[in-house]
Amino acid sequence: MTTAAYPRVHLLVCGNVDRRDDGAALWAVSHLLAGMGELIAPELTVIQCGQLNIDDLVGLDGPALIVDTAIGVAPGDVVTLDFDDLLRHPKAAAPHSSHALPIDQVIGVARNLSDRPIDGLFVGIGAADVGYGAGLSTPVRESMGKFVMEIERALVRLFSNSMATVAG
Repeated sequence: MTTAAYPRVHLLVCGNVDRRDDGAALWAVSHLLAGMGELIAPELTVIQCGQLNIDDLVGLDGPALIVDTAIGVAPGDVVTLDFDDLLRHPKAAAPHSSHALPIDQVIGVARNLSDRPIDGLFVGIGAADVGYGAGLSTPVRESMGKFVMEIERALVRLFSNSMATVAG
């Protein structure tokens, strides 16, 4: 019996804990990973990227899950979108950043520059306050359980899709 090497799944965690709700993804992923313990798949790469840049996506050897605070979403609401949906609807939910390219442009340029397909999912939580300071706003804090569960579901979906692709 032979075993196939499964593609890696890359978890890109964006945000800044010094900007209140902008740190939600960092908080959620740290709690998710702590709860997984030894169940963490060796095929999972976790990348803390602060704000998403083209270089974060170019050259990845598997699908990506981008986790971040979102704009265009009610505070505390959690959304999951695939990259193609983000490209088709650039004015919909998007990662929060005041000084980076919009996510549709980051993904579009990265796809044009990469010699490998760039696919994946975005899971975001609507922010109420991204000003300087520590701690999460009440609506974001109250929705963290749902945010963690959506991140976990997205990881399962990406790993399942990767294994189905390898199995062919």
